[in-house]
Amino acid sequence: MSIFHILHLVGSAENEFYCDLSRLYGKECVEATANPSHYRFSIAYVTPDRLWRFPTSLSREDINAATPLSLSQAIQWITEQNIDLVLPQMFCLPGMTQYRALFDLLKIPYLGNKAELMALTAHKAKAKAIVRATGVKVPYGELLRNSDTPNLRPPVVIKPANADNSLGITLVRTMDEYQAGLEKAFQYADEVLVEEYIELGREVRCGTIVKDGELISLPLEEYAVNQENNPIRNYEDKLKRDDTGELTYAAKDKKKAWIVDIKDPATRRVQE
Repeated sequence: MSIFHILHLVGSAENEFYCDLSRLYGKECVEATANPSHYRFSIAYVTPDRLWRFPTSLSREDINAATPLSLSQAIQWITEQNIDLVLPQMFCLPGMTQYRALFDLLKIPYLGNKAELMALTAHKAKAKAIVRATGVKVPYGELLRNSDTPNLRPPVVIKPANADNSLGITLVRTMDEYQAGLEKAFQYADEVLVEEYIELGREVRCGTIVKDGELISLPLEEYAVNQENNPIRNYEDKLKRDDTGELTYAAKDKKKAWIVDIKDPATRRVQE
C-alpha cells in the first residue's frame, strides 16, 4: 500500500491569535490522525510576516527552530515534496481564501471548499443573503459601516461581519448599550452586522462531507445555552488561555457541548 503524503497548512498571515487558533486545531489533528502505515505528514506554518516554515511538529520549539522562507522559496519546497493532498487549517480570511487559491495554482488538491466559496461563507451578511434566497429563515438585520446609523431597536445582536469564534459579538438589550456594542464589533472588522435577537432555542452545528458526489451529514453537536446566564455564545464560551498562556478550548466537556442522539427530532430536521 502506498503512503499518502499530506501537507498540513497551519498558521496565519494576519495575526498571532489566528496563528494560535490554527496551531491548536492543527496540533490535535496531527496527533489524532497519525498513522505511519497510511500517511506521511508534512507541516507548513505561515506567520503574520507572510514567511513560511516547515517544522517537524507544531510545538513552539520546533516552529522556532524551522528556517523561515519567502513565498517563492516555500513554493519551491512544496513542489519538490510530491504532496498528495493539502489539509488547510488556517482560520484567518487570507488563510481561508488566498492560501487555498495558491494550491489551485500549484494544482495540488486540498480538503474542503474552494477559495471563492470560503470568501462568501466568511462574510456573515453575504452568507446570510445566500441562504435566505434558498428559503432558509434568518433574523432580520442590517450591514453597517463605521459612519452608518443603525435602525434596529434592541434587543439586537451586534457582530463583526467577517470575524470568527464570536470575536466582537454583543447582545444589546437597551439603547444605552448600543454604542459600546458597535465600537467593540468595529475593532474586528470594517463592516458590522446588526440583527434582531431571536429568543433562545437550541444551538447545534452539523458538519457535511461529500462522498462519491453525495452529501452526507454528520451527527449534530449541541452547545449549552440558557436564557439567564448564557443567551448567546461569546468568545469565552469557545476559547480560553491556560495557565501557560496557550490557547485552548473552553467547551471541551460534556456539560458545555455534546453529541446529539441521532433519534432526537432535531437531527432529522437539521440534516434535511
